Amino acid sequence: QVQLQESGPGLVKPSQTLSLTCRVFGGSITTNYFYWSWIRQPPGKDLEWIGAISYSGSTYYSPSLKSRTVISRDTSRNQITLQLSSVTPEDAAVYYCAGKNDPLGRLGVRDYAYWGQGTQVTVDS
Repeated sequence: QVQLQESGPGLVKPSQTLSLTCRVFGGSITTNYFYWSWIRQPPGKDLEWIGAISYSGSTYYSPSLKSRTVISRDTSRNQITLQLSSVTPEDAAVYYCAGKNDPLGRLGVRDYAYWGQGTQVTVDS
């Protein structure tokens, strides 16, 4: 059974870079056709897809966040990392990592078989 575990600071100051890590247990992040996404949910709002990294290491980003986002992976540690720069209070949310096997490579917020528990991020000086 694949399990995901997010970690990172719960509080980030405005203009700083948010860094979160998602460790994957019970399966390899390089397994064919697996996509690993970062998704967030601000208070009172819908889920928002931030971006993803594929089993082969290709990256995909939401156009609205692309200029501030870097998603990377460490295959030796079987983990995915999110970096979001120049954060503002509007970036405060619960951040999730999620994974799915999709040969068609469909991304977004739907149809993920595996989710982390989520980590709350607050942006405040």
